[in-house]
Amino acid sequence: MGYDLIIKGGTLVTASDTFVSDIAVEGGKIAAVGAVKANDAKSVDARGCIVVPGGIDVHTHFDMPFGGTTTADDFKTGSTGAVFGGTTSIIDFAIQKKGETLTKALDGWHEKAEGKCAVDYSFHMIVTDLPENQVKEMDKLVDEGISSFKLFMAYPGIFMLDDATIFRALLRTKENGGMICMHAENGGVIDVLVQKALAEGKIEPKYHALTRPMSAEAEATRRAIALAEMAEVPIYIVHLSAASAMEEVRKARERGLSVYAETCPQYLYLSYDDYERPGFEGAKYVMSPPLRPKGNEERLWKGLAQNALQVVSTDHCSFCMKPKDKKPGKELGLDNFSKIPNGAPGVETRMLLLWDAVQKGRLSPNRFVDITSTTPAKLFGLYPRKGHLSPGADADIVLINPKKKHTISAQTHHTNVDYNPYEGKTVEGSIRDVFVRGVHMVTAEKLLGKTNHGQFLRRMPRT
Repeated sequence: MGYDLIIKGGTLVTASDTFVSDIAVEGGKIAAVGAVKANDAKSVDARGCIVVPGGIDVHTHFDMPFGGTTTADDFKTGSTGAVFGGTTSIIDFAIQKKGETLTKALDGWHEKAEGKCAVDYSFHMIVTDLPENQVKEMDKLVDEGISSFKLFMAYPGIFMLDDATIFRALLRTKENGGMICMHAENGGVIDVLVQKALAEGKIEPKYHALTRPMSAEAEATRRAIALAEMAEVPIYIVHLSAASAMEEVRKARERGLSVYAETCPQYLYLSYDDYERPGFEGAKYVMSPPLRPKGNEERLWKGLAQNALQVVSTDHCSFCMKPKDKKPGKELGLDNFSKIPNGAPGVETRMLLLWDAVQKGRLSPNRFVDITSTTPAKLFGLYPRKGHLSPGADADIVLINPKKKHTISAQTHHTNVDYNPYEGKTVEGSIRDVFVRGVHMVTAEKLLGKTNHGQFLRRMPRT
């Protein structure tokens, strides 16, 4: 049988199994897994490499306006970083402006991404305005392959919704099979704390963290779960940072509720100590929720291993430290921490940071695949097309060289931001080859494929 590509002799790792095998690719799909006879197909020698399904990052913000500026990375630069980092699919966020229809908001994001993305992509819809007479519009988006909606309990006057609106949206997902993704922080309490700090002359970056306590995240997580339980629908908690919030998820799951949560590498590798860096350096780490005190990360690692957390995404939301490409950066908050654009880069480093955790014994190789690819695909309507290495799946394949170290640096990363939160960190392993739907996109840290290769992914609703 004629194949387009054969990947020979690698150690395949799935969410459940590890074995040495060949993979044959035809027409952008995995055609066979097993001993494959060589033919005229292109052959890639994967002996000594770990072969995994392409990473799926279900939380990125490319070309996003925020706080008087726009993210440093658009879909071209952000997705280029993604593919170099072994991520082959992303789910970004379309943002509804108040008074705007969800459909119009979605059209705007399609325009931002179409023909500009190196990896396959989809969107969640950020809902900021949902009067009763527009609730059914959620159904239309689900029919168009946008099967998830992000709601905020934070950012009063910008994104924050009241409990009644949140509950209304949750109830609608019972009808249309969508999933609510919740930013769970008590925005009202945080706003009071922010104003109090500023009135006391506390303007440094560290006060971003000190005005967003872990209890504000835990309380909102508990409330979000209660609302979902009343609506009798699943819920997904985004970028969970506080172990106390994770305990709310764990307890709900132990009661049999369909509650899911993601954390991000920054909450596993960084801490509040980074806000205490000299001068304005702490602004690099201003994100929401903020980094937490040392010790919190150990509880999150344990929760990941025990499935109290189901996914690791990045919340990639990059802002430069200084103006670049005519875009203001984090310097907007030099005299007021509340004006520092919230977010940090991460889409290029997630896979290697977590593979380093495998090398260090924190995660099994199979759990690595589960949290970076398989479970994200299952939760967000991409499985069985994405997230595994079986015949019929898209040939999104990543080869990791476990013996070659990689040092993370802004000097060598491929995104458009002028710093890296993990600057100088050396990880055990490097990305050798990346295939997106069978197309060889990256090899030996060189881009082979086109930065407009990505296709829009219509996602399935829950069944």
